[in-house]
Amino acid sequence: MRRVIVESPYKARWWWQRWQNRRYARAALHDCLARNEAPFASHLLYTQPGVLRDGVVLERELGIRAGFTWGTQAQAVVVYEDRGVSDGMRRGIQRAKDIGMPVEYRSLNGKN
Repeated sequence: MRRVIVESPYKARWWWQRWQNRRYARAALHDCLARNEAPFASHLLYTQPGVLRDGVVLERELGIRAGFTWGTQAQAVVVYEDRGVSDGMRRGIQRAKDIGMPVEYRSLNGKN
């Protein structure tokens, strides 16, 4: 299995948008597993209740740094872009490019 970092939107202004983003991220994980990949989505793991609060700047940054650290063990970054590309996703994409990791763009709507 190929190890991949999943980039998908998480942060949102309204609770129902975050709910939709979490649902989309879980679908992205499912898509990766169906492709025989071992996906990691730090934004789903670290934002669980009792771990880190995405709305607290220092905690958000801590989660992003932890995700970047795990990301060094991946073989690619896969960007699920149906719901747009957020600032956090752009940071992950740039980080991957900075360390020479392949970046792949995907859609769950059958485009790629």
